[in-house]
Amino acid sequence: MTQEHPVLAIDHGDARIGIAATDPIGIMAHPVETIHVRSTDPIERIAELVQQRQVKQLVLGLPLRLDGSEGTASIKVRKFGKKLKERLPGLPLHFCDETLTTVAAAAKLHQAGKNAKRQKAVIDQAAAVEILNNWLGFSGGAEF
Repeated sequence: MTQEHPVLAIDHGDARIGIAATDPIGIMAHPVETIHVRSTDPIERIAELVQQRQVKQLVLGLPLRLDGSEGTASIKVRKFGKKLKERLPGLPLHFCDETLTTVAAAAKLHQAGKNAKRQKAVIDQAAAVEILNNWLGFSGGAEF
């Protein structure tokens, strides 16, 4: 599959949604922002980011169990993905296994000298960067 850039990655959560994006040519993934669900409509904010950044594809982290099966968290994310597709119908949406991305992101932040209180503000963005990096390395994410 040919990848078109920029790509926006989404780490979905009930309270916060982390967003990361590639640069226009897809060399690196960068944190963008954390959407606080209680104060911002995440679908509309993502639509704004897509327009502002001229995003060509979306990657949505899919929380799988360690055995690779889907559970209730995956069902929530797939419902969110369906709403995104309804709002942004022409934009390809891919799912990417997000297993342990938050753990990996937390470890990298810790190595960078970020303390636990500070991590909470950026952990979702860092997890979105991990999701995007995983997807870039393995571009076989399933389309929705």
